Amino acid sequence: MNAMSAMRQYQTVNTQAQAVDATPHRLIQMLMEGGLTRLAQARGAMERGQIALKGELIGKAIAIIGGLRSGLNLEAGGELARNLDNLYEYMTSKLIQANVKNEVAILDEVSGLLRDVKSGWDAISE
Repeated sequence: MNAMSAMRQYQTVNTQAQAVDATPHRLIQMLMEGGLTRLAQARGAMERGQIALKGELIGKAIAIIGGLRSGLNLEAGGELARNLDNLYEYMTSKLIQANVKNEVAILDEVSGLLRDVKSGWDAISE
């Protein structure tokens, strides 16, 4: 096992351990952090012309946003939950567009939106 492989395994175990101990509030933060990381990685892959990797990372970001969206309680959450649902739907469609058109600006737009949602979420105390 090389050093990079060992490091990835350690990070996976560390992330899994954090998830086991995490509150629901922290789990949402971790999802948002993961989404932002995948978007940054996809941007790098796009800039380097790594098309397959870019597509894989955008797919992971879409899956994370889907997870955030499926966690919304549209009945109890009222207008805020509906607005977030619409925003997550918009972000997903923009990511598909970014992948097809190979446009960094669209990735940046979605990253900015997700950062805005995360800063609001971070401001909520547990």
